[in-house]
Amino acid sequence: MRKQNYFKENKIEHIDYKDVDTLKKFLTSHSRIQSRKRSSVPSKFERQLALAIKRARFLGLLPYVSR
Repeated sequence: MRKQNYFKENKIEHIDYKDVDTLKKFLTSHSRIQSRKRSSVPSKFERQLALAIKRARFLGLLPYVSR
């Protein structure tokens, strides 16, 4: 059984870089972006997610690395 798409379930069409709580769900414990296999996010949302995470990191909303 496949995991459902988080963004389709919650009716999110655009991923916002200011929504840090949602972005944290797709980061590993070391603040790396999870792979598509683990997060089960389609490629369209994966690209938006990666861009949003990178923008949030640049603005200091998310850490680049956590130990």
